[in-house]
Amino acid sequence: MKRNLGLPYSEETERLVLGTLINTRGALDEVSTMLTEDCFYHDFHRRIYRAIKAIDARGLRYDNMSVWRELRGTVESERDWPEYLRIMENNCFDLPQHAAALYDLYAYRKIYETGQYLLSNVHTTNDPLDIIEEAQKRLNGIYSDQASGVVTMQEAVNEVIDTVNKNLSNSDPVTGTPTGFKALDYRGVLRTSTLTVIAADSSQGKTSLAISICMNAATYGAKIAFYTMEMEPKELASRMLSTASGVPGHSIATSPLSGTELSALDKSVQKVAGLPIYFDDRSSSSIDVILSSIRMMKKRYDIDGVVVDYLQILNVNGGKDGSNEEQRMGNVARRLKNIAKDLKIWVLALSQLSRDKQDVAPSLYRIRGSGQITEAADNVLLIYRPEVYDRNKCYPDPYSNVSTQNTAMIDVAKGRNIGLMKMICGFNPSTTQFFDLSDLPRANTPSNEPPF
Repeated sequence: MKRNLGLPYSEETERLVLGTLINTRGALDEVSTMLTEDCFYHDFHRRIYRAIKAIDARGLRYDNMSVWRELRGTVESERDWPEYLRIMENNCFDLPQHAAALYDLYAYRKIYETGQYLLSNVHTTNDPLDIIEEAQKRLNGIYSDQASGVVTMQEAVNEVIDTVNKNLSNSDPVTGTPTGFKALDYRGVLRTSTLTVIAADSSQGKTSLAISICMNAATYGAKIAFYTMEMEPKELASRMLSTASGVPGHSIATSPLSGTELSALDKSVQKVAGLPIYFDDRSSSSIDVILSSIRMMKKRYDIDGVVVDYLQILNVNGGKDGSNEEQRMGNVARRLKNIAKDLKIWVLALSQLSRDKQDVAPSLYRIRGSGQITEAADNVLLIYRPEVYDRNKCYPDPYSNVSTQNTAMIDVAKGRNIGLMKMICGFNPSTTQFFDLSDLPRANTPSNEPPF
């Protein structure tokens, strides 16, 4: 730590923090609420941090060259480039710790300045009470930003009362983003700051249910980012057009459409194209890349929620840290939960179930990496379609008399703050659309298939 005229600072810590910010994607989000430009004593370092914040504020990703380009006009290349290279050599694993140390040095400087202010007023005619009040204001302001996220019990209770009053004035209250399924909406499955996991066996309709929920939510105005590692945006758009038009997905993808089908598809194009759903085609199976993209989507489009398809395909450090699959899945789930809480959005994450030939009915213990995933999740929705396995299979009670043809059970097997429940919904196999049912079809009675 160096001192200049009594002011403490650390060039090494400033370089370490800036180097880590530039070299590590998404690192700014870890410290942006903690650090301001004034936390950097070195003027060139302040300008670098300002450039990083400016690029990030535009919803763009920054790197060493984009930051340098942002600095053009404010730097002297011959003088500042060597220092910039020294900064690029720095990286650390515990950025918040070093950022906190940097903030403490800033606090010491502010304390020193306040002391100088007091000394300069000792021999003045200013009112002593005014001097003390000003000094207190300066000192109290040092850590005021750090406490900006603190919520009192009174404030939290007021929010609860506001929700109660809103529900009283609404005959059909919906807490959170509408899903298109009344039973789920009544309980508020898609609330802000929550992680909801949809789990099912292969070919049971995890992605299809997510698409149905996503389209219904977007129809009500929710802005949603959709991440899938198995499909291109055009494939997802094709499935959404199938849902909206009623034209079978395989026909859209592979067959010449009839006049009737073309007309139906044409009518749905504008409806689907106008939905506030966003894809990042640059996303990969890296959770770090996806989290960075989610933050970008929040800044650029102010998204309300995120769909991630699916958990088991994501990786953390490529598994090179010696952790097992359950630990890695738990890490992914917790990070998705944290970003939901941090950005005040909801996250809908899909999960694969392990095979069980003895009992095909889905359950929490069959979620791959189940222990830590279910612990991190606020809600877990299990999909069960008995007809996939055997047309003679029945739903468990109390739905044993409900037809399994073109229907599905959604089992809320974990519901933090919403409780547990089971519901039957419709399923259109040609469009892979899930939809709400007004009446439950009896066994051997065909279900109706309403349009999107």
